[in-house]
Amino acid sequence: MTRTRAIGFALTALAALAALALPAVLVAGQSDADTAKAIGTPASADEPQRVTIPSIGVDSPLLRLARDQAPPPEKGMTAGWYTASAMPGRPGAAVITGHEAADGRAVFRDLRKLAAGDTIEVKRGDGKLLRFTVTATETVGRAAAFPTGKVFGTTGERALRLVTCTGDRDARGHPVRNLIVYATLRA
Repeated sequence: MTRTRAIGFALTALAALAALALPAVLVAGQSDADTAKAIGTPASADEPQRVTIPSIGVDSPLLRLARDQAPPPEKGMTAGWYTASAMPGRPGAAVITGHEAADGRAVFRDLRKLAAGDTIEVKRGDGKLLRFTVTATETVGRAAAFPTGKVFGTTGERALRLVTCTGDRDARGHPVRNLIVYATLRA
């Protein structure tokens, strides 16, 4: 093989490898402002890709969100995983959020129907399916202090928290309560 052909072959191989790796690098290197653009595209194999709640008909890809973000209103039928929370299936609390809407057009519109014993499934980027069991639900007023420690705090459990706004609407049309669903990974 001539030197020119060898260099050409090496450049072609390098370009092919870059094309395969680029989507993961782009998602992983996004700023917090850009994370909402990555739908169902986990940055690593063990990051969550989808959430499914069979008992209430939820089947949603997951946005990658910074802790103070929510899925944008135009993505009302899409849930989001807080990347600053635990990876689902690992020790700690993984937190997924989604909208509830008065008109019923939102991913977590029926979240209030969940009860202890119901199943929540999280599919990872590598295809592994994690099954969580609901242990409790809690509704808190938005004017009251959000139970940040209870939702995001350190725990040795492999826990999942689902969070949405719910309840009556204020003068601006925003829900006045938060609904939190607590779940743990099945053994």
